[in-house]
Amino acid sequence: MNITLGLTPMISLIAGILILVMPRLLNYIVAFYLIAIGVIGLFGGGFNFR
Repeated sequence: MNITLGLTPMISLIAGILILVMPRLLNYIVAFYLIAIGVIGLFGGGFNFR
C-alpha cells in the first residue's frame, strides 16, 4: 500500500488549523497560502513525497 501526500492539501490543512487556533492571523495565512499555491502552479506541482 503506497500513500502519497500532495503538497497543496498539506498546506491547506496547516493553514486551516492555524486559522482555528489564531483567527487574527487570517490575513497572513491567506496571503501565504495564495503565494504558495501560485508558486506550486508555476513550477508544476509534480512533487511526490514518499
